[in-house]
Amino acid sequence: MTFTDAILLGLLQALGEFLPISSSAHLVLLPYLRGQEYQGLSFDVLLHLATLLAVLLYFWRDWWTLLKQGLTAPRSRYGRMLWYLAAATLPAAIAGFLFNDWAEGVFRHPALIAVNLILFAVVLWWADKKHAETETDFFDVPFKTILLIGCAQALALMPGVSRSGITITAALFMGLSRGVSARISFLLSAPIIAGAAILEIGHLQTTDFTASVTVGFVSAFVGALLVIGCLMRYIKTHSFDVFVYYRWLLGAFILAFYVWK
Repeated sequence: MTFTDAILLGLLQALGEFLPISSSAHLVLLPYLRGQEYQGLSFDVLLHLATLLAVLLYFWRDWWTLLKQGLTAPRSRYGRMLWYLAAATLPAAIAGFLFNDWAEGVFRHPALIAVNLILFAVVLWWADKKHAETETDFFDVPFKTILLIGCAQALALMPGVSRSGITITAALFMGLSRGVSARISFLLSAPIIAGAAILEIGHLQTTDFTASVTVGFVSAFVGALLVIGCLMRYIKTHSFDVFVYYRWLLGAFILAFYVWK
């Protein structure tokens, strides 16, 4: 893998992890479209670790409050949220354990990815248009809402669904504002990415840590910090329409490419 390939994949991971466009879909589709061999799930996991570090750093104040209150005052409004997020991570973790083989095989079929991109873009568009825009403080979101968002996150095992996209969609359907929806989505990403990385790290070998991998890791980390900040500002005054249109166009292009290849 060249440095250019690694940088490009790292930036795609940064964009796709937090924008509702599916990072896993882009990491699979890029080598497919370029006629190259898939870089492997281990490389993808390392890129996910880079975005994990980015979201921990960007929301460090939230995580500090969550961890401090969750461990010292678990019944407080701040302390409860840590355990809400932990419980909401379980559905995706269970789905990942049960369907891991499918995630590495069947779910990565280009046609299925294209269909997921288009279908779940429609759902995001609908949720964004119909949501009630309730101005609820993040720490006051009830457990039922957080858990339902966590259940939706399990669908992101299929590339093309988008983890951030489906969690934001679920939050919007629950009547939360775009800002709170995105914040919950970003915070939910940390434990699920960490869990997936822990499971995969045991399969990594020293030969996996090349200079190209390091370059990809750095580009994903820096890119993720920029994407999170830009998206949090963008959604204060804009809808998710641009991401919906992008997903429709990309899905249609992939289907056409697959049929005519």
